[in-house]
Amino acid sequence: MNLILLSAIWGIVMMFSGLFLNSKSAAKTVALVGAVALLIGNIFDLSGKMIINSDFKGMLQYERFGLLFLTVLILALIIYILLSGKDVEAVGKHPFEYFALIFFVMSGAGLVALFNNLLILFIGIEIVSIPLYILTGADKRNLKGNEAALKYFLMGSFSTGILLMGIAFLYGAAGSFQVERLAMITSEDFTAFTTIGIVMVMVALAFKVSAAPFHFWTPDVYDGAPTVFTSFMATIVKAAIFIGFLNLFINAFAGKSDSWKLTVAIITALTLFIGNITAVYQQSVKRMLAYSSIAQAGFMLFAVFAVNDLSKQGLLLYAAAYCFATIGIFAVLVKMKDYTFEGFNGLAKKQPLVAFVLTVCFLSLAGIPLTAGFFAKYFVLAAAVKTGTYLWLVIFAVVMAAVSVYYYFRVIQAMYFKEGETQELELATPFKALLVLVAAVIIVLGVYPSLLLDMLIFF
Repeated sequence: MNLILLSAIWGIVMMFSGLFLNSKSAAKTVALVGAVALLIGNIFDLSGKMIINSDFKGMLQYERFGLLFLTVLILALIIYILLSGKDVEAVGKHPFEYFALIFFVMSGAGLVALFNNLLILFIGIEIVSIPLYILTGADKRNLKGNEAALKYFLMGSFSTGILLMGIAFLYGAAGSFQVERLAMITSEDFTAFTTIGIVMVMVALAFKVSAAPFHFWTPDVYDGAPTVFTSFMATIVKAAIFIGFLNLFINAFAGKSDSWKLTVAIITALTLFIGNITAVYQQSVKRMLAYSSIAQAGFMLFAVFAVNDLSKQGLLLYAAAYCFATIGIFAVLVKMKDYTFEGFNGLAKKQPLVAFVLTVCFLSLAGIPLTAGFFAKYFVLAAAVKTGTYLWLVIFAVVMAAVSVYYYFRVIQAMYFKEGETQELELATPFKALLVLVAAVIIVLGVYPSLLLDMLIFF
């Protein structure tokens, strides 16, 4: 609850700060103070100390997993502001408003993570989505960005209608929007209303996390949006929607019927295949990362498929590994003029420290041992194996992970083994120090994932 209130309040503070502070550079500072306040407030939440101690008639549930997941997202937000705050200021004339929208997104993420009522889930997803439509078209001078914003808005509105219709069908089946009432529906009680409702909600959420075959908006939107906002959309936003996806299925539909599992398995397989195979043929690193994010969504879908305790551990670790690595990559990418693979040629000679950090981040995304991405993939796949069904899907995922190594290593190869005219990057020492910190966190979580996972028990 602290996160939901504080982020909404700080979004308003950011808007009014823009009226009184003339310096654009002050936006990053004010945003960083707000992010730290969110972290402190969420830690208090974990300790049971809330600003308003109410579950609002059971519409919210303050479970340990959701609050810890939000802590990871807030830490990712702090890293994002520290690394890319100046780039947000460079997008346009309204940096305070941009950060205000980001805080409103975090408020929606809190609702999605802690919902116990389908209407709260719907409201949370809309609070997350609507600011993103604006951020995507924030650079008015970029026609590609304007086109991406319009496409995102139209497709997002369409998926919202599907989500609302699915919720209506589930209400018809359960007679309530409460998740616990949905959980009371037995396998024998599954009606056409229930099945249609689950499928429609699944389709809408698959669109929001850019899972195939509902991914078609992702490459154009991620490529057209300002790179600094693409970083935010591809990491914190995607992870926030996934926790809502998992919580709904693990709390309402786990163990009821395997009919929906086949649908999730097909979506997962398509997402892995389309994301990885299409990424191989990209010539722009930014666009490759867009398709890579689709492939990463395929692995996170294993948590939804398995709906067990390992699912929660896997998704928590995956969110941390994926967010930190991707934010680190985009923080460097946004400072480059050439987004092609050739733009990375010889980077290791002029910027060896930056090249090393990028290598660690790409290795983590590929799931190489000694990085957080390895154990993240291990836990979500182990959760699927634990179900004892659809083992072919796990084997297919391992093959697709091997494919992903190819396009990630293309960037590493360009940095270390190819000659070319290296781009001049003006990177301050604090920026490099933060990149090293990101790489260190990825390696530490790759060696000791229990440092994060044990918090599920500690709090």
